[in-house]
Parts: sequence; structure tokens; C-alpha cells
Amino acid sequence: MARDNQIDTDPLIRMEGINKRFPGVLANDSVDFSVQEGEIHALVGENGAGKTTLMKVLYGIYSKDEGQIYFDDKPLEIKDPKAANELGIGMVHQHFMLVPPLSVADNITLGREIAKYGVLDREEAKERILELSSDIGFEIDPEARVEDLSVGVRQRIEILKVLFREAEVLILDEPTAVLTPQEVESLYEILNNLQEQGKTIIFITHKLNEVMDLADRVTVMREGKDVGTKEVQETSKNELANMMVGREVLLRVEKEEAEKGEELIRAENLTLKNDEGANIVDDISFSIREGEVFGIAGVQGNGQTELIEALTGINEFSSGTVEVQNSDLTNADGQVIREEGIGHIPEDRLDRGMITDFTVTENFVLGYHTFERYSSRIFMKLRDMDEHAKKAVEEFDIKTPSTKTLAESLSGGNQQKLIVARELSQQPKLLIAAQPTRGIDVGAIEFVHERLMKERARGKGLLLVSSELDEIISLSDRIAVIYEGEFIGMFDANETSKEELGVYMTGSERQDKEEVRRKALDKVSPRE
Repeated sequence: MARDNQIDTDPLIRMEGINKRFPGVLANDSVDFSVQEGEIHALVGENGAGKTTLMKVLYGIYSKDEGQIYFDDKPLEIKDPKAANELGIGMVHQHFMLVPPLSVADNITLGREIAKYGVLDREEAKERILELSSDIGFEIDPEARVEDLSVGVRQRIEILKVLFREAEVLILDEPTAVLTPQEVESLYEILNNLQEQGKTIIFITHKLNEVMDLADRVTVMREGKDVGTKEVQETSKNELANMMVGREVLLRVEKEEAEKGEELIRAENLTLKNDEGANIVDDISFSIREGEVFGIAGVQGNGQTELIEALTGINEFSSGTVEVQNSDLTNADGQVIREEGIGHIPEDRLDRGMITDFTVTENFVLGYHTFERYSSRIFMKLRDMDEHAKKAVEEFDIKTPSTKTLAESLSGGNQQKLIVARELSQQPKLLIAAQPTRGIDVGAIEFVHERLMKERARGKGLLLVSSELDEIISLSDRIAVIYEGEFIGMFDANETSKEELGVYMTGSERQDKEEVRRKALDKVSPRE
């Protein structure tokens, strides 16, 4: 493990009293943070706690308002990323900064091209890239186009790009957000190899398992402040979660046995083509019963987004049928689908889930504003709308000054709670939840999971799409693995593991197609 390494006790980097303000927000409030040379240091906290802001100050993307940064005990100003690079500080951002049509070599050397006598020396660049990749333990083809590579390989390219610029300190922002379990393990090996070479690594994460597996020390932030730094060997996930949220947090999902009832939805032979005529959803079938969670696991970009968009009326299937309690809802529009009692938590809360310059109340009725409880056909029932929103704010613990506050003012976790509150308050018989906890913190995750399990206990059905395998396994009853638009494996959640699902997510294994279809359609009778 990384923490077995001997680490110098003198800080390589010290940040003291760092303040960073944005209009109306004190993002960093007198933060102290230090990193020792050669350590792997985790930075954790809820959404809006100030983690990424602090690292962007260190990397020179943001200028601090007050405070001092010390490097090797010398005070300095880091005015921009170029200055950070010159100090040997590099940053791998959560959203990759690659140019997909270009080759691996072109992406890595962009802005740092190697030239001899005014002519680009591509061969030397490729040799150096191969040497760097070998040093940290993976193979790469410098001539491969980035757009043809997996997400895990793209992330390694980002790391190589930082190393190509001779970084000694690497900052990684949510480095495992879109990786399979196998890719996560590969990343761990790379980071441990880098540490053995004397590199210093800071990684921002909300996944406490990663902290315990990888880090030497961990700093927790809450509401813009640092609330403590712990040696990982001397702490626990529960203690860190409590520090992050400021209260006791239940990390384990309480999922009781639930009686499966009548079939809610039966989807058969669903196919959806792209503009080029290729199948992006390829002959998918499944059914969901009352009191059941049907999970779909897969690496992002394998057709799950398109499947959900067609099921919720945003796109249309090329072929196949969807029946909800014997009503044909194949390619029905979103309004009809909502009227049939199907709720939808979209994977992108900002693009699909809300209008940020609408108020909390307006977002609470978004998509349901024509329902009788909110509309008299001619006029909106504004008082009723606001009363319902106020009740939801209280019930779902949405932190907002007022229901008249604009949604853009809410934190990511509270925006997500607003969407969950809107959908669940309509009492749907079937809820389609896509990435319901993406990008939210441990406290909000706990809350969303509890609410989803309550709906299951009440006999509601749930179609859950998530790239978080812990979430899929802990919430689901049955799990389908999607790969290149197909269901290639079906599992009982109680009889599988993250490792097994991860193998299928890469397409390395697949079950018999007819067996997958039979299990997905759940021919078995409801439990007695």
C-alpha cells in the first residue's frame, strides 16, 4: 500500500489562510492545507465544500484573495497554470482536456512540441511518450487517435500529458468518476508507481473507499473550511463521512426484502439507430415488477443514455414495444408518459432536469404544470404550487432560503434533491432514475438512497441506471450489464460482485443472448 512508504515530514507545499471569493460566495474560508513530498494525499468534502476551488488556486487557474502559498518553505505567487507547470505542478481535470480527432502523441505534446532546427521531431516525442508510459506501467500507441480509445486510456493520456511537462506534483480531480473497477485498479497501480518514483499526488474524490485504499493522509473540507487532516491508518470511512457532513451518516443502504407484485413495464426488442443507421440500442428486452429495482450497469457511452431518453419520450425507438400495465407507450411523448405514472430523474440535472433561472417552486412543477393539482386549464394555481413546493423543501431537507430562490443558487446536492422531490411527490408507479447520485456528496447520496428504498418498499418499481457499481449492487434486485447497446449479462444482485460486473462491462465476457433475454423478462413468478 502507498502508506507503507517513508514520507518526509516536512511539507513540500503549504497553503495558509487561503480565502477565495466569488459573487455572494466565500468558496475558501481561511483554509490551511499542506502536502508532504512523496505522499498520496486525498482531499474530500461535500459538493460546494471548496475542494476543487482550493486546487485551482494552487494550480493558478484562480487567484487567491488572501493567504499565502509556500513551496519548499518559500513564499510564492502562482499567477497562472504556466507558473504552476514551471514549479512542477500539473493538474488532471475531471473533464478531460483532450482533442479527440488528434493522436495520442499530438495531444500529449500540444503546446510542448519537440523540435530540431525548427522542425517538429515526432519520433523523439513518441520515444519519450513510450518511455514515460513504460515507467508508470502501461502500454500506449502514440499514433492511436484519442477518439478511438476507452475512457480509462484517455485518463492515462491526461496523466502522461502532465508527466511530459515534467510535473513532480500531480493534482487529480475525481479521477475515477467514469472508470470500470478494472480501470480503477489500473489507475491505483499507476499512482503507486508514480509515488515510488518520488512524485507527490493530490486527488480530489467523494469515494471514501478510494481514500482508504490509496491515500496516506486525507484532508476534509466542509462549507469552505478545512475541518481536519487525518492519517488514513488512524481513521475510518464513518469518521470521514461524519466530518464531511457534520453529523452521523449511514453509509450502508438498508434494503429489506420486498414482495414482488404485478408487472409494471414490459419492454421487448427495443432498437434505436443513430443518424448513420447503426444500432446504439440493440434488441433490448426487460420487465420490472412492483417492489423491484432493475439496475443497468455499464460504462458511460454504451447506449444507456439513449435507452432512457427513448423510454421517457425524448427520443424514439426504431423498433420494439413498451407496455406499462397493458397500455402501449411505445414512443409516447413525455407528457403522456408522466400522466401514466412514470417519473424520471435524468442523468444530467442541469441539461434535462431543471431550468436554473426558474425558481424552486417553478422547477418543482416542471413537467407537471398541466396536472389538475397545479392548473385549472386557464390559470396556474400559484398558491397551490408554492404550498406543495414548501412541503417538499421541508420533507426532502432542501437547503434554500426560499421557494422563490432561483435554482441556480442551490448546491448540486440540493438541486438533485429538488428533482428527486419533484418526481417522488407525484407518487409514480414506476421511477426511471439515471445516475441519481452523480456528482453529489455523501450526505445527499445517503438521503437519495433512503428515499428510493422507501419507494421500493411501498411497491413502486424502479429502473436504475448508474455507473457506480456499489450503488447498483446495493440498491438493485436484478442487474443487467449493457455493452455496445446490448444486454450481455443478467445477474441477481445478491449473487454477484463489482469485479464480476466489471469484467462484463468491458465486453470481455458475455452470457447466452436468449438466457439474458429470459432473465431480463423475469419469467419467474412473484415471490410468495
